[in-house]
Amino acid sequence: MDTKKVTTEYRLSQWMQVIQKRQNSGQTIKDFCQEEGINRNLYFYWQKKLRRAACAELEETELKNIVPHGWIQLGSQENQAINQALEIEINGCHITVNATTDSELLKKVCHTLRSL
Repeated sequence: MDTKKVTTEYRLSQWMQVIQKRQNSGQTIKDFCQEEGINRNLYFYWQKKLRRAACAELEETELKNIVPHGWIQLGSQENQAINQALEIEINGCHITVNATTDSELLKKVCHTLRSL
């Protein structure tokens, strides 16, 4: 058990309550700290630590996979190349060719199409 980590988490939870109390009060930070007898620098110090902890937690929950509204998440170029395909239609016959298509099969299909 990491005592330092537990202590830090406890302090973060205590300061989170203080900061939420200030936000719910509608007071300015200056007025709230003065009324509660809290050093303003200490308030800002813990507010900054809480923000950093929240950001670290977001990163751990795979923030990379979250796409902002209105944006499109693109795959890597490697994935895009695999997903590209050539579609051929001749007299109602549909043929789709992509990077995974067997080249020998494609040669046979082309040879057959030429002979039609």
